[in-house]
Amino acid sequence: MTLWVLWMTYGSFYFCRTNISAALPGIEQEFGFSKAELGLVLASLKITYAAGQLINGQLAERYSARTLLALGMFTSAGLNVLFGFGTAVYFWLFVWASNGYAQALGWTPVTRVAANWIPLEQRGTQFGILGTSYQVIAAVTFVVAGLAAEQLGWRGAFWVPAGLFALSGLHTLFLLQERPPDAASAQARAHVPREHSYARNLRLVLGNPALWCLAASLGLLNATRYGFLDWGLTHVKEVQASGVGAAAMKYAVLPLGGIAGAFLSGWVSDRWLGGRRAPVVCCLLVGLGLLTLVYNHVIHWGTLPVVVTLGLVGFVIYGAQVLLVGTLPVDLARPGTAAASVGFVNCMGYVGASASDIITGQLVVSQGWGAAVRWWAAYAFIAALAAAVLWKARARPA
Repeated sequence: MTLWVLWMTYGSFYFCRTNISAALPGIEQEFGFSKAELGLVLASLKITYAAGQLINGQLAERYSARTLLALGMFTSAGLNVLFGFGTAVYFWLFVWASNGYAQALGWTPVTRVAANWIPLEQRGTQFGILGTSYQVIAAVTFVVAGLAAEQLGWRGAFWVPAGLFALSGLHTLFLLQERPPDAASAQARAHVPREHSYARNLRLVLGNPALWCLAASLGLLNATRYGFLDWGLTHVKEVQASGVGAAAMKYAVLPLGGIAGAFLSGWVSDRWLGGRRAPVVCCLLVGLGLLTLVYNHVIHWGTLPVVVTLGLVGFVIYGAQVLLVGTLPVDLARPGTAAASVGFVNCMGYVGASASDIITGQLVVSQGWGAAVRWWAAYAFIAALAAAVLWKARARPA
């Protein structure tokens, strides 16, 4: 039961994060802002999300996960409504940056609760199931936000998903149980503080070399991933001269392909590799680089080649991302630092994502879409090298 509450909770964060991609064409058309300017708006969320991961990873070790999650969900929904009233880049920068911090109240509390419930020998598989949540909701968001933008204007891409997210926040607030009843009772009887000081946790995290390798790999992977998530819908719309609704339908295939990747990567590492995740990550990242280069060509060939390629891209992106963002940091964390380790790795992941948004916007303006997509492929290949350093690393208790 708890796993599925977590599944719905974290997946719902994507209602108010990936929805902006469906609004970009309408904003650009109505106000005439350049892609470089819009890239700064996109990057603002990633920068504050990165900082929030580092801070909230520490908070999740100390405070109620349910409270942190509900706060993030309701705040993010409200900020999305506010975004729809904006007409200026600097206003949107502020609101979307604020949304980034609210969004950062999602993943680290979720992984803390998941670590309380999931046994080590099932960690890859269960985190893989949890990871399918944001593939499913991201796909739903592409469709819902795309259709809302087409029917209600670009503002609908913010307002409709915000309503869905607020409803999910109520679901989390009333149903989430943070730890098994026997563990909670034993802790209360022992009167033992759950977590260590912020300084000690941070020292243990930053002094863990394995986490730096994961952080580098995730940062580069996210540079590719958010190239597709943030810019891909606009790319398809412009290159194939389609409507935003049709482009959104095509792009919904990417997170749907990620469902299988998220589940199978964790299962393979548990079942066949004894908890070694890095070999799976490396193979998937090399595949991502190759498929991104393929995508750069088939975008000109029509709907079917694009849809098939995007499904495969989703498979390899999320197969690797789920392991890097949750399973591996928990695997390699020092005792008592699971959420803090996840927060640090995810922080660096979004540093890479923010840089990619800025670079992509500038490259499209100066050199065209082809150059930007080739950079997405390069990020994936370098990410594979960073993950290869941990080829023999195995899971250990959280």
